[in-house]
Amino acid sequence: MRIRTAAPLVLAAATALAGSLLTSAPASAAPHQGGLHLGKIQYDSPGKDTRTNTSLIAEYVDVHNSGRSAVQLKGYRLKDDTGYTYTFPGFTVAAGKTVRIHTGKGKNAGAHVYWNRGSYVWNNTGDKARLIKPSGALLDSCSWGKGTGVKVCH
Repeated sequence: MRIRTAAPLVLAAATALAGSLLTSAPASAAPHQGGLHLGKIQYDSPGKDTRTNTSLIAEYVDVHNSGRSAVQLKGYRLKDDTGYTYTFPGFTVAAGKTVRIHTGKGKNAGAHVYWNRGSYVWNNTGDKARLIKPSGALLDSCSWGKGTGVKVCH
């Protein structure tokens, strides 16, 4: 008799345990797969568009590395709808860090790189930024219409 009454209890306990394991499995089975992506885009520099370097430097795109390891950006490209293209030189962005690409002229240092352009890239009335791998594959994109001058993509 005991065996017959214990068997359903053991089966119920095993089913409950298996059910709890199954419900917790997706969280551990699908770890965060971070990586490079577009972040904040200041497509309309604050103030009047004067084409001064100060104004051009205030137009920028952030590329964030949400991955667990550093990424070498050499050969990655940042491109707009018109076809203006910035190609990264040898530059490494650490895990969890951001690099800011300024339109204007300057010296690459720290987390800031410069396109060294004398005119604006990003259209205030609407545009699309694309982050492209060295292989030519699209990694991320972000678009906007006429707005506040700032777009937060991710």
